[in-house]
Amino acid sequence: MALGRGSALVLLVCFFVLHSELAHAATYTVGDAGVFNYSPRAHNVVAVNKGGYDSCKTPAGSKVFRSGKDQIRLARGQNYFICNFVGHCESGMKIAINAA
Repeated sequence: MALGRGSALVLLVCFFVLHSELAHAATYTVGDAGVFNYSPRAHNVVAVNKGGYDSCKTPAGSKVFRSGKDQIRLARGQNYFICNFVGHCESGMKIAINAA
């Protein structure tokens, strides 16, 4: 059975819709059933660059989140976060996230 121009166009549009990458915004809660909230008296979340992440040092001008229930918009690519309370980052309280 031959396809008419209309049918070929519909198939072409379907192909592009099914194979295109669409950007979607989503909110993810980090953690398990206990959720990733923290006591602001004991921790914080600091957005740092790669150097700050590797050295566990807070670069000047870094954004510090202190609410305990932070919502952070990730930039495309690598995002680095540490807790800058004394000894916390050095003990592993840091995370690198790659947002595609």
